[in-house]
Amino acid sequence: MHAITIPEPGGPEALVWAEVPDPVPGDGEVLVEVVAGAVNRADVLQRQGFYDPPPGASPYPGLECAGRIAALGPGVTGWAVGDEVCALLSGGGYAEKVAVPTGQLLPVPEGVGLVEAAALPEVTATVWSNVFMVSHLRPGETFLVHGGSSGIGTMAIQLAKAVGARVAVTAGSPEKLARCAELGADILINYREQDFVEEIRENTAGAGADVILDLIGAKYLDRNVQALAVNGRLAIIGLQGGAKGELNLGALLTKRAAVTATSLRGRPLQEKAAIVAAVREHVWPLIGGGVVKPVVDRALPMPDAAEAHRVLESSAHIGKVLLVAPAAG
Repeated sequence: MHAITIPEPGGPEALVWAEVPDPVPGDGEVLVEVVAGAVNRADVLQRQGFYDPPPGASPYPGLECAGRIAALGPGVTGWAVGDEVCALLSGGGYAEKVAVPTGQLLPVPEGVGLVEAAALPEVTATVWSNVFMVSHLRPGETFLVHGGSSGIGTMAIQLAKAVGARVAVTAGSPEKLARCAELGADILINYREQDFVEEIRENTAGAGADVILDLIGAKYLDRNVQALAVNGRLAIIGLQGGAKGELNLGALLTKRAAVTATSLRGRPLQEKAAIVAAVREHVWPLIGGGVVKPVVDRALPMPDAAEAHRVLESSAHIGKVLLVAPAAG
């Protein structure tokens, strides 16, 4: 098979489409013939040499894919060759084939195309686990998501609205904010021109946001705590604005607030399986019913992964950027 390899860390040009050995499914795994994968910030970090795959994972980038089951490993039940699936991965999505533990498989939702389905596993698992399983967003609460036009953001808006929350977003252009509004966002904040702390306070009569989903990290840490409501919950899932920041514990104590930080890729198989099962139970019916939809900016040929990374790093996209395997094209 072919896969995107990284012979040496570097810029987008470091991504090389090359012939590699086929993966072999182990106990409790299936072999998926990939139709499409999706591009995530973690892939950029891996390409740059800052985010190695977990032990035993595929060395190739790609944390989610969609395709058809081509073979079953020992002990697999409940799945059959030919089933159309999408999958949460620890790596290997930028390839023509990938071995996947069955606990990380999902059926393609009703009404979603097989290529589009590649946009779903990582964002749904990330949003559901952080916003609902950890931060317990409830109906009527105010939810702030930074990067509202990103893949994570576009999914977070829809899921928060589906449970009856009021949604605030930050984004960097009127076009991106308009797309967030189309998805259901109630409070639109242009972070280039407005202070999100002031905007949140103004739009909540001074109360603040009950839950904040943040992919910026250190740069926003203090201001996120300022923007939190009493008993607020801040979930940090990214470090685009740095890894080290100063936390005002006094403000946190006064608000009886909580800060959590999680990543998905390195979790044990059992934890990933539990998250995927929760996504199938709670999110898949919303997608199948048309309440929540994948948001795809563009789909490029998988050998052109370098261009896909340039798009992601430019932040010119809205939603997900996909890679389509040659045989699927």
